[in-house]
Amino acid sequence: WPKGIITLGPGESARQVVLKKIQELSDLDHRDPFMVADLGILASRHQVFCQALPRVSPFYAVKCNNSPWVLRVVAALGTSFDCASQVELKQVLSLGVAPSCIIYANPCKPVSYLQYAARHRVQLQTFDSEEELTKVAQHHPKARLVLRLWTNDRESTFPLSAKFGASLEVREHLLKSARDLGLAVVGTSFHVGSSCQNPQKFTQAIANCRRVFEMGRGVGHDMSLLDIGGGFPGEEGSKPEFEKMARVINAALAQHFPEETGVEVIAEPGRFYVASVCTAAVNIIAKKAVLEPGGYRKLLYYINEGHYGTFRVFLREPVPRTPIVVKEFCSEQPTFPCILYGPTCDAGDKLFMDEVQLPELDVGDWLIFPSMGAYTSVMSSTFNGFLPASIHYTMEPALRSLLETAP
Repeated sequence: WPKGIITLGPGESARQVVLKKIQELSDLDHRDPFMVADLGILASRHQVFCQALPRVSPFYAVKCNNSPWVLRVVAALGTSFDCASQVELKQVLSLGVAPSCIIYANPCKPVSYLQYAARHRVQLQTFDSEEELTKVAQHHPKARLVLRLWTNDRESTFPLSAKFGASLEVREHLLKSARDLGLAVVGTSFHVGSSCQNPQKFTQAIANCRRVFEMGRGVGHDMSLLDIGGGFPGEEGSKPEFEKMARVINAALAQHFPEETGVEVIAEPGRFYVASVCTAAVNIIAKKAVLEPGGYRKLLYYINEGHYGTFRVFLREPVPRTPIVVKEFCSEQPTFPCILYGPTCDAGDKLFMDEVQLPELDVGDWLIFPSMGAYTSVMSSTFNGFLPASIHYTMEPALRSLLETAP
């Protein structure tokens, strides 16, 4: 077992590991940023997903967090995988995952990646254009294709339909083009955008898929697969609640794709599985007080992790996250508007666009950010020579036993 894997003792939590690590680093005066991952959360999230959406088979979205340990646990739990590149395909196949348990869910694929998928018998893949069909016909004619549909996802935190998805006007044409090229279209897919804010978007998208199923069957395709994509909330206390979203999805499936139709339903959850897995701990390396007009104080804190590290995705979130301050105060402290800057020399290196309210802190103090497992480590860089935060993995003995016995 790698040195970074920590087996939790009886009653021990990952949060306790975070605080212990903070104390150790502070004693050594070596306060580099780090994350602690609780791999046991993956098992609990998987159970919640399967109970709430019993007809839906999860294909974990590798792009969200491609840690080898995350992928190994997810594979041991029995999920399939959503891959978007040759590297992700290699990573998942190396775990012994069957090619039939992978969907290559990127509608725009380089020729060499298509050829790799063909060589390794990864047949299920998405498309949304005639040009993609031409490439597939030449380089992977045995592919089982899924037509990705445009979806109104403007209310989502991270909309995707500006880049991907076939419009209503071209769907029948694409289905006929695939038939004329000798390609098999087996179903449809959509994505309501990451962190979907309106569950009803699933209802409309599923209804649209039903119409495209009829189009596909009308031109000779055996339509048997529905991919409802991702967009499920992952952070604790997220709105809307996952349970409410699941009820909306189940109702739409019952209306448009009842079980007796035999249609296989899959999804591509990523954030839902891993957002709550990781907790980040960062340190204040510098500080500056600014006097605003009217005599108000604003504090600038410079943190040893930022936009070019694990916080890259958070500049796109509408509301900044307020961290947990690891410091004891004798009494309740006043708070001030604060800007959290990252460590690089780029003035745009901020953790969030807006200010957060924090008490006055000192250089050397620690801040904790929960729910940092989604789109954090995968987006980190070494810009300006700052290394990504180290990651320490924890698991309970039962999960360790599962991994040791998994094929």
